[in-house]
Amino acid sequence: MEDYEKLLDEAYSKVKKIDSKSGRFEIPKVDVQNVGNKTILSNFIHIVSYVRRTPEQVYKFLTKELASSGKIENDRLIFNRKISSSQVQDKFNLYVKKYVLCNQCGKPDTEIVKQDNLQFIHCLACGAKQSLGR
Repeated sequence: MEDYEKLLDEAYSKVKKIDSKSGRFEIPKVDVQNVGNKTILSNFIHIVSYVRRTPEQVYKFLTKELASSGKIENDRLIFNRKISSSQVQDKFNLYVKKYVLCNQCGKPDTEIVKQDNLQFIHCLACGAKQSLGR
């Protein structure tokens, strides 16, 4: 019995701790302003850190989905065309559903991991793995 408890303690020490926040996960609202022919997402770094993804991953997705070039400047994302705040919010919601929430348990406690030439969403809550392709 002691061996079992020792093995169990060792296994628990190797499992990553979940940084889950109490309460329900809510997708953050984007703060968008149109200035001339440009659109500025002023809380970009805040919303990216909230969903625990890199700015580059979210930037790449949003520019592709919104068919606009852009750049990350300070804590903001600047698109080179006028885009409504509802369009940006819809695309960010889509990003969260595809790349943040676990498709098995629905929790946001996930990370993107690379194995070989493939990317996976690994859920830290339930252990599920979902392929994202290349």
